[in-house]
Amino acid sequence: MPRIPAPAEPLTDERVIVRLSAERDIPEILIAYQDDPQLHLLLGEQRPPSGAELGRREERAATERAAGTRLTLTITDPGSEVCRGQVYVRDVDWDNDRAELGIWLAPQARGRRMAGPALRMAANWVLENTELERVQVTTTPDNEPMIRAAHAAGFVDEGVLRGYLRVGGRRADAAILSLLPGDREG
Repeated sequence: MPRIPAPAEPLTDERVIVRLSAERDIPEILIAYQDDPQLHLLLGEQRPPSGAELGRREERAATERAAGTRLTLTITDPGSEVCRGQVYVRDVDWDNDRAELGIWLAPQARGRRMAGPALRMAANWVLENTELERVQVTTTPDNEPMIRAAHAAGFVDEGVLRGYLRVGGRRADAAILSLLPGDREG
């Protein structure tokens, strides 16, 4: 099974930096969950994670990359190391060379047009540096900020998957957007 390498350098543009996640991000992640009591639900979690759980996730990160199953990147402001959110590469399907991308931003970072560039840089990096040939985003059709961010990143609407997600214990529709190598700018 192919592995997912770690980016050698942070991914940057004028709005945002995307770098490999690190243990130093944990306090800001905990604050984000505290400041947005709905964040865990948006991320499909039963409850907010504890600091210990986040520490264990970080301890597994290198193994998950080596196994080709997950990559977690941290979003920061230019010139800062403070975690403002994260981008996940998850649900990797090497038989079909595709993966799901997810993203979240701390409440203080929302509305600053960081999500689109972060998602674009992460998606492009994945398509250029792994054997994956498709990245996709699924979200509820009413999650307009996520859909706007995916569009800003170059993702293309594919449609709605009926009853695809489980949200709050109930079935929910999912909008699906994808990015293929031919869709990318340049």
